[in-house]
Order: sequence, then C-alpha cells, then structure tokens
Amino acid sequence: MFSGKTEELIRRLRRAVIGRQRVQVFKPAIDRRYHETRITSHSAQSLEAQAVADVPALAAAIDPDTQVVGIDEAQFFGPALVPVVQGLADRGVRVVIAGLDQDYRGQPFEPIPQLLAVAEQITKCLAVCSSCGALASRSYRVAGGSERVQVGAADAYEARCRACYLRAISGEDDADARGVA
Repeated sequence: MFSGKTEELIRRLRRAVIGRQRVQVFKPAIDRRYHETRITSHSAQSLEAQAVADVPALAAAIDPDTQVVGIDEAQFFGPALVPVVQGLADRGVRVVIAGLDQDYRGQPFEPIPQLLAVAEQITKCLAVCSSCGALASRSYRVAGGSERVQVGAADAYEARCRACYLRAISGEDDADARGVA
C-alpha cells in the first residue's frame, strides 16, 4: 500500500491511450474507497474504469478489439484471474496489472504470485515506512478485523519496512523500537 502501484498503472495506461491503442480498465466492484467507476491513486490521480464483481464479469466485459487491458487491485480477483490474463496475453493483448503481492499478515496474496511467475515484465513498487522512513514492502493493518480481504486506505493500513512490520506484529511499541521517548 502507498507505493504508487495504481499511479504507475494509470501512467502506463495513459501512454497506451496517447498511442491510440484501444484500452479497457477494470477494478473490483468491492473497491469503493475513492470512486465507483474510476481507479484512483492515493495521490488523487484517476482514470475511468469499469467496476466488475468477479473474474467472469471481467472476462465478459472485454471487447474483442481491445489492445490493452488494465486491472487494478488484482489481489481481490483471486486465482481465477490467472487463466483469463494468460488467455488475453496469448491473443496478443497487453495486460497491465497492479496489486499487492502480500496480505497484511505478510503472506503471498493470490493471484499476484502466480501472475508474477507468468509476466513478461515486473515492476515492484515500494512505499516509505511510516515508522522509520526506510523502503517498505509490507502493509501493516492498524484498524479493522482479522479477515484477509478488507478494503481500506490510510485509515486501516500503514506501509512498513520488514523490521518495523515485525516489531509491530510482535507487539513491540513502535516509539520504543525507534528509540523515541
């Protein structure tokens, strides 16, 4: 979270539009944090998208003439996304995906690991640790329940480096861990 994944997705899709390619953009319908029908970065950049409930709805909505498909928050679509993406790529469609590779427990967040394995190009975006300022690859849940899928933003998650994440999940106080009085 907060690493610029959606911002990078938007940048790449806008370049495809500038290149006069036929682009379709999708987001999971459960993600209503910023807008119902736009993918929106935490820095307020946005792009029109179609909200879909699941992978079959996404697959059904793809126009045969589409050259580039963008998918935001891919982790919310689950493993069924992988064969659809592979089928698109096999047909020559460029698929650009943004998603979390780990859940808030630090576990692989399907289908991202599977998509990484079959991708031609990967860009891993890292955030800035909200505790110490180092590069952050973890999402630490600061509020909410224990269910794996919980859509949230700064109200529910913080970016953490490995060390600060491990201190937080062990119950060690962040201020003490950083030597702050």
